[in-house]
Amino acid sequence: MKMKRLSLLLLGSITMLSAAAQTTYRVTDAKSLQQAISKAIGRTGEKVVIQLQAGRYELDSTLIIPYSLAASLTITGSGQAASIIAGDKQVKLTWNPAGNGMFTAPYDAKGKNPDRLFLDGKPLTMARYPDLDTTERHYNGAAADAISDERVATWKNPNGAYIHALHEGEWGGFHYVVTGRDASGKLVYEGGWQNNRPAPMHNRYRMVENVYEELNTPGEWFYDAEKKLIFLIPPKGTNLNKAVFSVSRITDLIRIGGNAAMPVRNIVLQQLAFSNNNRSFMLTREPLLRSDWTIYRGGAILLEQTENITIRDCSFSGLGGNAVFLSGYNKQDTISGNLIEQIGASGILFVGRPEAVRSPAFRYGESVPWNVMDLTPGPKSNAYPQECVASDNLIRYIGQVEKQVAGITIDMAAFITADHNTIYHTPRAGINIGDGCWGGHLVSFNDVFETVLETGDHGAYNSWGRDRFWSPDRKITDSIVPAQKGIEYLDVQYPITLKNNRFQCDHGWDIDLDDGSSNYVIVDNICLNGGLKLREGYHRTVSNNIIINNSFHPHVWQKNSGDRFTHNLVTTPYAPIQMKDWGDVVDSNFFVQADGLRQARALDLDEHSTTGDPLFVDAASGNYTLQQLSPVFAIGFHQVDLNIGVQSPRLKKLAAAPVIRPLALQQKEQSAQQTEESHQKPESKKIQWLGATLKTVETMAERSAAGLHETRGVLVLVCPPGSVAANQGLQVGDVILEIANLAINDTAMMREALEKGKSANRLPFTIQRNQSTRKIDIAIR
Repeated sequence: MKMKRLSLLLLGSITMLSAAAQTTYRVTDAKSLQQAISKAIGRTGEKVVIQLQAGRYELDSTLIIPYSLAASLTITGSGQAASIIAGDKQVKLTWNPAGNGMFTAPYDAKGKNPDRLFLDGKPLTMARYPDLDTTERHYNGAAADAISDERVATWKNPNGAYIHALHEGEWGGFHYVVTGRDASGKLVYEGGWQNNRPAPMHNRYRMVENVYEELNTPGEWFYDAEKKLIFLIPPKGTNLNKAVFSVSRITDLIRIGGNAAMPVRNIVLQQLAFSNNNRSFMLTREPLLRSDWTIYRGGAILLEQTENITIRDCSFSGLGGNAVFLSGYNKQDTISGNLIEQIGASGILFVGRPEAVRSPAFRYGESVPWNVMDLTPGPKSNAYPQECVASDNLIRYIGQVEKQVAGITIDMAAFITADHNTIYHTPRAGINIGDGCWGGHLVSFNDVFETVLETGDHGAYNSWGRDRFWSPDRKITDSIVPAQKGIEYLDVQYPITLKNNRFQCDHGWDIDLDDGSSNYVIVDNICLNGGLKLREGYHRTVSNNIIINNSFHPHVWQKNSGDRFTHNLVTTPYAPIQMKDWGDVVDSNFFVQADGLRQARALDLDEHSTTGDPLFVDAASGNYTLQQLSPVFAIGFHQVDLNIGVQSPRLKKLAAAPVIRPLALQQKEQSAQQTEESHQKPESKKIQWLGATLKTVETMAERSAAGLHETRGVLVLVCPPGSVAANQGLQVGDVILEIANLAINDTAMMREALEKGKSANRLPFTIQRNQSTRKIDIAIR
């Protein structure tokens, strides 16, 4: 038997083993890890392994892999979470009593104030108001007076304080840093660029941190840069003489990326743990085309200009921002078998570069006129993720700082597969696709629940399609698409498929296709609570889905949309908003509640649909397999395969499951979400005015369709051509928000405002139209 030659070389803290065509480096600290990477990437044509021994690898700077000449490079840990690549560094602190349970320790940050302080590896709370309360829905505690004049007056030096607040419409959040006070003593701050839909911060859901005067609770800390002191109220039971403290130092832990001529290829990261880096919320400012998002291109791992990179069986915990970010060109990369939890922002992001997009626009209200638009289909470069996979990942408890986040995010990418992931406990979406560029995605066998927990008007699965063809003014879109046939396919070239997923959302929709989302195939999914919403778009085929305790929500469809809704099982009546056109076909569906079928037929829909008890095997436990004699088969329905969620035994043991609610066989029994949507005021609350029919905005669906930040205003339901209201400029779908500078919340307030202004011939109105406000003058008599 021929023996392979084995050589052993000790290089400081690196042990190098060579056998045949493979070289292995064994490392024990961050310095030796960087040295091993530098050596490994230069070993032309070899298989190289870097093995991290158990322990902490505290980085002073980001590990960068700019190229690799090796045939393959594997960087591996020593068992699950045993080899920790950390963004923090242990510090020796000498604590001195300062009274009232407070202690101080000298610490020279050398101009880089610590963003996070850890005690025995766990993050402590930066001094904040209101105090941390994990039972509170928003920010673990929010208060309307967080930055009130009265409270601010009690702060000696607020410079460097952070303000966190939801968007006024609860569409994600904002973050600001205080830079001083003005002459009147009011705070001066900058920021708010973390959301691509500008608005005021929410008047109730806000909090402030990094303020010395708010240091009052065990577990809170504050750093005084002038005194070079850390102030701490230790958690109860802490022995400061034995406790290990560390301070975060860097934001990105590993960056792998080459250039267009030489992408980095064939690298595997496995069985590594990533933790305790800086938060990135003030770096989140690049707009993602016309989606509601801005992003920071960074995270624990950043990939750009790569091919065939694999990140598997790793854990990402205690991070301040994103876990894994694939930016620009990345091809056939795989992110699988990972645990991502307790992080500040998003889990896995596939985001291309805007320079790959033809005729891009970067704000909701912007659009490129079609007569100057680049009408060439598809991307103009390859600077986008393509043929990449996110599979078998457990993603939970994300967005602990930033609120415009998702477990998996896809923007400006093509042929991304997201399958067999379990995603739950998120402040916004579980899976979000921000635009149609360039389609071909497969989203399948995912289990997504406990979503949209801190925000609103969103979905467990959420998408936008504000592509080249789309305008916020539906009349413009209705005119462009027939005139330029195929324009709606220029960006979303290939269908986006959602199949065999289970979605659940309590503060929005289980599946929410918003603003222009087009070219979709949605089949064999189970929606547990929030229903399925299709706002305007084109060419959506929805078939063989099970919608529990809710229904189908069509909103403001385009003319000749080509949409199809067939062979679905719904529980409650449809919930249309401002629907004039119903696509190609809505038929051959099954209604659990008989009134749903009656209402659908009143709209000239569902001629071949039916109703009854679906005869699930065990709806109480969430088993929606149909019994052999189920009447649902008669509409052409087939069984739904739901071998969903993570598959690896390690992650299956950790994963939770959604709460299953009783099936609402009768109309009065329905989900909390559907109850909110169907809670209409009596018909008598509709009013007639100037020939138009008006009603109070009452539901989240009406609010969403109009793009309102609050559930208030008076909606124009009917406005006949030639009526006085139409001649004065009102349109169906308008929402009256103010009359003569008086806020209008409902029809009663509108009557009062008109009564007060009855002596005038004309009054100024503020209305919402096409998701933006405008002012018009209306002759009231």
